Amino acid sequence: MNHAIEWLEPEWPVSSRVRVVSTLRMGGSSEGPYASLNLAAHVGDQPGSVNENRRRLREAADLPCEPRWLEQVHGCDVAAHDGQTVAPRADAAVTTSRGRVCAVMTADCLPVVMANRAGTCVGVSHAGWRGLAGGVVEATVAALGGDPADLVAWLGPAIGQDAFEVGPEVRQAFLARFAAADACFEANDRGRFQADLYGLARLALERAGVGSVYGGGWCTAADSERFFSFRRDGVTGRMVTLAWLE
Repeated sequence: MNHAIEWLEPEWPVSSRVRVVSTLRMGGSSEGPYASLNLAAHVGDQPGSVNENRRRLREAADLPCEPRWLEQVHGCDVAAHDGQTVAPRADAAVTTSRGRVCAVMTADCLPVVMANRAGTCVGVSHAGWRGLAGGVVEATVAALGGDPADLVAWLGPAIGQDAFEVGPEVRQAFLARFAAADACFEANDRGRFQADLYGLARLALERAGVGSVYGGGWCTAADSERFFSFRRDGVTGRMVTLAWLE
């Protein structure tokens, strides 16, 4: 059955110049575990299908250009989108220029979009637990410049706490950074913990001075119709969260 391409957009108090698209998995040409709008070229899908999916997304979302794809490594480096097309090794991207599309791919990790209210800068972070623990959100805030209190953040689709089991070492990594992180972990009966990525991201944003936060509340692992999930499926596609200035 064919579906149109669908995506999520934030409802947040920033200029309409800021455009954000966070894709769902429907409306593409990929098959099998990548069905159907897989946008990642590194997960084993047919290259022709990925290229077609990217073409469909550019057309459907009326993108001003091809997104600048990143080589994501669960780190904290931020790429300033300078108009180049080579994929930098980074887990966040920012821009102050119109028509340059920043992008991060996810399939359980949390996309965090930030923009100032005037719509003169925008950035997006790939925030899994390693990135959050390492400071990718704070690094993105710093790269955007200006007063962090003027930034607004939107949390896109990520794995929910009920589905995200982690070991005690993950909890300790966050407790070492945030005294309040304990509230984001619930012990289970296997001696491990259920981690709240959304809550941890809010702590990171608060530390960085960003107090206006929207979105959150999805669970990629629990909704196989709309979302890819690495934790659920192993071999799977990737959604993309795009952000640009018009």
